[in-house]
Amino acid sequence: MAEIGKDIAKAKAILEAGGLVGIPTETVYGLAANALDAEAVAKIFEVKNRPEFDPLIIHVSSMQQVVKYTEGIHPILESLGTIFWPGPLTLLLPRKSIIPDLVTSGLDHVAVRVPQHPLTLGLLANLDFPLAAPSANPFGYISPTTAAHVDDQLGDMIPYVLDGGNSEVGLESTIIGLEEEQITIYRLGGVDVGDIEKIVGPVTIMSHSSSNPKSPGMLKSHYAPRKKVILGDIAKNLGVYKNEKIGILSFTSQYTGGQESFVLSERGSYAEAAKNLFTALRFLDQADVSLILAELLPEENLGRAINDRLRRASVK
Repeated sequence: MAEIGKDIAKAKAILEAGGLVGIPTETVYGLAANALDAEAVAKIFEVKNRPEFDPLIIHVSSMQQVVKYTEGIHPILESLGTIFWPGPLTLLLPRKSIIPDLVTSGLDHVAVRVPQHPLTLGLLANLDFPLAAPSANPFGYISPTTAAHVDDQLGDMIPYVLDGGNSEVGLESTIIGLEEEQITIYRLGGVDVGDIEKIVGPVTIMSHSSSNPKSPGMLKSHYAPRKKVILGDIAKNLGVYKNEKIGILSFTSQYTGGQESFVLSERGSYAEAAKNLFTALRFLDQADVSLILAELLPEENLGRAINDRLRRASVK
């Protein structure tokens, strides 16, 4: 199993030697490597069993660091970075050649983020390179929101996990770029679309794709437990699947009839639901159930991003 601790110097030494480290962010925990070292980045794909056509996000400590690795920032995107960084926003920007093709899957843009976590920001400030860091989980599986989750899933393959406590947001970052001068959201996430539109006006939301994504997190089947997830009216589906061992994942309501259940937010908080989503999926996936009945949230605020994850979790 991996060692878990708060030693930035140890994490730095491992990364400088070309190794991998689990790192905390406010969204989810990441599996980090030196983004400028293609051999180190390749280890991420190996450990995660991740398709190499799926790009990675690089993490830096500040807006000032972004210019070292990109060919400039459109003023509109820069304004979003200024407002939301550090935070759960990723910008898709033209990359400099110093970024290996493996990081971007050969594309001419790189996804960049300044995470909002003091431990990881401290680590980044002590490194001479950015960190490539997708979520620290086997590819396609539930994203980790604690150091223990990382250790459970990848502890036999990585030496160290920085323990930053529970992820505050619990949902991956929102990914934004420009498509023909139109602000485009490639992945819904921890920054609400409404908050973005208050700044830049109406945006285009890109539907996810099943192959050759333009940015990280666009694959159709992703964030999925190993148990089958069925979306819809839980009360109705309890009758349809009454002969199964059922786990229930609901937004605010308790349901009877399942072996295990998880309510994302009894008080109807989208932020609380987002924070609890991956914990809930993990709990039900490990429970003695044969399938998971889940319901979609209202298509508003962070509900849209949560529903995106639930829809992808239900694809097999």
